[in-house]
Amino acid sequence: MSRKKTIMDGNMAAAHVAHAVNEVIAIYPITPSSVMGEISDEKSAKGQVNIWGTVPHVVELQSEGGASGTVHGSLTAGALTTTFTASQGLLLMIPNMYKIAGELTPTVFHVSARALAAQGLSIFGDHSDVMACRACGWAMLASNNPQEVMDMALISQAATLRSRIPFLHFFDGFRTSHELSVVEELTFDDMRHMIDDKLIREHRKRSLTPDNPTIKGTAQNPDVYFQGRETVNQYIDNVGNILQQEMDKFAKLTGRQYHLVEYYGASDAKSVIVVMGSACDVAEETIDYLNSNGEKLGVVKIHLYQPFPVQAFVDAIPETVENIAVLDRTKEPGSVGEPLYVSVRTAIGEAMATKSTHFKKYPRILGGRFGLGSKDFTPAMVKAVFENASSNEPVFGFTVGIEDDVTNKSLKFDKSWLIPSKNYKAMFYGLGSDGTVGANKNTAKIIFAETGKNSQAYFVYDSKKAGSMTTSHVRFGDSQIKSSYLIQEADFIGCHNFSFLERYDLLSPLKKGGVFLLNSQYDSKEVWEKLPPLVQKEIREREAKMYVVDAIKIAHDLGLGSRINVILQAAFFAISNIISKEQALTAIKNAISKTYGKYGEEIVAKNNAAAEAGFIKLEEVDYASLKDGDYSAQSLINGCLTDKRASDFVKDVTSVLVAGEGDNIKVSQMPDDGTWPVGTARFEKRNIAVNIPVWDPEVCIQCGICSFVCPHSAIRLKYYEKDALKNAPSTFKYTDAKGKEFDGYLATIQIAPEDCTGCSACVSDCPAINRQNPEKKAINMQEQTPLREQEVENFAFFETLPELSVEKYSKTNIKGSQLAPHLFEFSGACAGCGETPYVKLLTQLFGDRILMANATGCSSIYGGNLPTTPYCTRADGKGPAWSNSLFEDNAEFGYGMRLAVDYFQGKAITYLNEYKSVLGENLAEEILACTNSHDQAEIEKQRAKVDKLKALIEKSDIKEKEDFLSIADYLTPKSVWILGGDGWAYDIGYGGLDHVLASGENINVLVLDTEVYSNTGGQASKSTPLGASAKFATSGKVREKKDLAMISMTYGSIYVAKVSLSNPAQCIKAFVEAERYNGPSIIIAYSHCIAQGIDMTKGSKEQKKAIDAGYWTLMRFNPDLINEGKSPLVIDSKEPGGDLADFMAGENRFRITKKANAEKYDQLVDLAKEKLARRNKVMRMMSTNLVDSEK
Repeated sequence: MSRKKTIMDGNMAAAHVAHAVNEVIAIYPITPSSVMGEISDEKSAKGQVNIWGTVPHVVELQSEGGASGTVHGSLTAGALTTTFTASQGLLLMIPNMYKIAGELTPTVFHVSARALAAQGLSIFGDHSDVMACRACGWAMLASNNPQEVMDMALISQAATLRSRIPFLHFFDGFRTSHELSVVEELTFDDMRHMIDDKLIREHRKRSLTPDNPTIKGTAQNPDVYFQGRETVNQYIDNVGNILQQEMDKFAKLTGRQYHLVEYYGASDAKSVIVVMGSACDVAEETIDYLNSNGEKLGVVKIHLYQPFPVQAFVDAIPETVENIAVLDRTKEPGSVGEPLYVSVRTAIGEAMATKSTHFKKYPRILGGRFGLGSKDFTPAMVKAVFENASSNEPVFGFTVGIEDDVTNKSLKFDKSWLIPSKNYKAMFYGLGSDGTVGANKNTAKIIFAETGKNSQAYFVYDSKKAGSMTTSHVRFGDSQIKSSYLIQEADFIGCHNFSFLERYDLLSPLKKGGVFLLNSQYDSKEVWEKLPPLVQKEIREREAKMYVVDAIKIAHDLGLGSRINVILQAAFFAISNIISKEQALTAIKNAISKTYGKYGEEIVAKNNAAAEAGFIKLEEVDYASLKDGDYSAQSLINGCLTDKRASDFVKDVTSVLVAGEGDNIKVSQMPDDGTWPVGTARFEKRNIAVNIPVWDPEVCIQCGICSFVCPHSAIRLKYYEKDALKNAPSTFKYTDAKGKEFDGYLATIQIAPEDCTGCSACVSDCPAINRQNPEKKAINMQEQTPLREQEVENFAFFETLPELSVEKYSKTNIKGSQLAPHLFEFSGACAGCGETPYVKLLTQLFGDRILMANATGCSSIYGGNLPTTPYCTRADGKGPAWSNSLFEDNAEFGYGMRLAVDYFQGKAITYLNEYKSVLGENLAEEILACTNSHDQAEIEKQRAKVDKLKALIEKSDIKEKEDFLSIADYLTPKSVWILGGDGWAYDIGYGGLDHVLASGENINVLVLDTEVYSNTGGQASKSTPLGASAKFATSGKVREKKDLAMISMTYGSIYVAKVSLSNPAQCIKAFVEAERYNGPSIIIAYSHCIAQGIDMTKGSKEQKKAIDAGYWTLMRFNPDLINEGKSPLVIDSKEPGGDLADFMAGENRFRITKKANAEKYDQLVDLAKEKLARRNKVMRMMSTNLVDSEK
């Protein structure tokens, strides 16, 4: 039977089989498993059938709990059903997993195993999630690489039908789920051969149907529940035999033989490692090399972890083994050992006791942990584990890959120890969203397609994804590639962002004689003197060939914006000569057509031109006779070390993380409980902007809009007295402050050049036009490089200017809000982000007294993702207190904060009333009168009074002095805000949100509505509009958007608002009213997003189009107005005057739907017009008819 070889990652491999052998697929997005759901949805949207010729029904649920419930229901009704998940999502499925297993229902859940949130969230891979499911009664099957993922996906489907035990099929998140490698693709005939239709019919026969009624899910009493639990034993006991039979059947079909437990290595090994997942391939590669040099080592690879195959396990181990090192990719604090270790020790103990093993003596068994949160696992670490296992004084309960200087149980390993390899290895450093990752995926596919060589591609990026550095690791060669770890020695390194050279040691992996390609604005004659001296030194030491290409200019000239990927991909092929120029160009263009075809012919043409330019514009740098700079005083870990504001923690820890050297951080340097300092984003200095805004004081009207719309707080407005200019740099700009109340004051609008992302939103929104040159405004973009040094100095001085006294301005207008201190700065959000301006505004208005509960999602990633934190403080140390719990529980998390704050304030008031006579009657009464004030000036006065009170308490001898002091600050008002995206508020967290809003408590909610699950890659939510294409709604969403504002208004007691960045005055008014309202409030903020397919430079203008077309209605619902005899509902936007179809045509999310099916799209547009017209009509009728006529 002929099968094609192709290149795919683990997620693709699992989805290929899962879609083909199921009838219903219930999904919910979570990194890193979302891709499996996306592929399944796309297949069904295109009408692709399963092996029985029908199109599987793919449905998106509101949460993983909902998805598992749907799976349970569908299985109970007889359909073959599956789902995909990871991490916290898998944990939400556990209740249904118990039910599914208890009812002996066959299914396979495919899990890209991921770490669980503990002291911090991690989206990266380990086995913490699957190990939390051990007691559910499922068979647990591990795959080690993408080929195994495809094969085991099918084998487990066959085995679950035969055994009636559900299977949890898992593979390492990211390392396997996202690793591209060459795979032999299983055919539908293969799948039909493995899946027994008779077993499917038996499954259906057991289903719930009124034609043959039965009852499931009964409540059982103490007399029989125990017995009922034991009925599954005979089925569990058969799993191993059934699975091995299916593996044998698969081997006859494909030639690939699998076993429950597999041994690789010397037949007379003295030491073996026991492990699961991608680490198996690393161990094999290492063992091959060490055994060829005289060692006697082996690895025992566990496929079936549960039920643990005791006899198969002990039979797999050579009788000569003396030492067994068990590696777990999880941590279970307080346990006698991690799960695999406990299973191995128990299995060997039982086998020795029953004399069912051939061991000559009881082997020494050690347990250890590795690879948590995708920590890389290298051959050097494998070697260290073997050395520890055979040591006379081994470390038990060890860790490897970190330095644990607290318990001192980490194994030392030589990072420089490498295994020789004939494979070609290339590394590419890009900026998230510049297309580097996508281009290198295509590169791996092209190399395989054109040469037949084995290819592997793996991609490293942090949780922010867009805006942070990405590293692509590409290998190819003639032999099988088992190197499931990062490249340690590269033949080629490409740096796609010049500024990276200042901050990261990119060239250390480059081997001698390797090639270095740099995306540079300087040509081959200029670039050498612009390089940091350390980089010059490394290039010379490695005798590297160096090339440059100005991909940024080429992309700009072609109208591709920041998408430089194709240019640099072409340059790589031009340099490497892996295939001919003609082959490469043709292959790249074919990939362009496939990747960008859905966006239109113009985009394809531009990218084709970019590919051609990558070959033509490439220049080699002859540096042999050029002079080097002085590198003796330079350090890549610099900015944090030299900044006088940096704390010791920032210098010792944050600076190392910023430099990309976090693997060197010791356990003792980490916060014990996950508490990190605020305000560290200012030390990161990403320096990624090509162009930055430059202020023209002569044209500026000082409206503050540039500061208001800036997503990164990189442009700021300050008013100050003239005396503050004494030490100003010569290039520091200023002018007279506008407004009578600011007579005698000066004004400056200053850019932070190394923190700006160059999105130019400030320029787009600036209303001040230069009359002499109408093409210019009060803010204009200029090249950053010539301005950088002077503007760094200017911004440093700007920050020394004193904060303006709160008595001098009001935060309730645009300018006043932007004169307030910036307490959310320089986040890692995407350039042009539509969410962060709202977050920044929130902190400017209330940041000195705010507690923030943040749902997992974009806002938690740019708000709290290491290495730095963007929330910061005023000069007096007051600022936002922020925390993230989970995704689904955010409303309840914030509700708990409110309850605690109210309790402490109530207790403090009780103390104050009790001790008035001791502490002063007048002071006490003044404080008690302002405990719920919303006026900033009054709050500042209250703080001063509370400070005075604390001094009096300190001097007193009242009984509860220490307790009173600990809560006295709660006499100053606190504002609690619950923050999250539409995926949380409309879907997974809606039940909790509804409950909290209904509670009547004084709590505020800000929903950042991007209308998709932005952080997981753009999947549809209930907020996604009718007609929009999104992942999980590939062919266009056919149901209208959930109206969260209307639903919230039905309570009648909740303050509700919908706001937009295009109307700053209405937005600020809504924020202020919501905070002042004594009860629950919710603000839904229209947040443009890169996933919408718009020009992010003009985000707020796109929002205005949405308002004009009636797509988004600005409104405020204030129940307090009822008492004034007014309608509580105020519509702030005008009657729609724009054309909805024109608005939709301007966004890619709608254009994709049209391109896929124009007729369907036209129908959806007409339906959207009808639905929105009706909603707008109802809303406006309500605004005029909700007046209480009796008032």
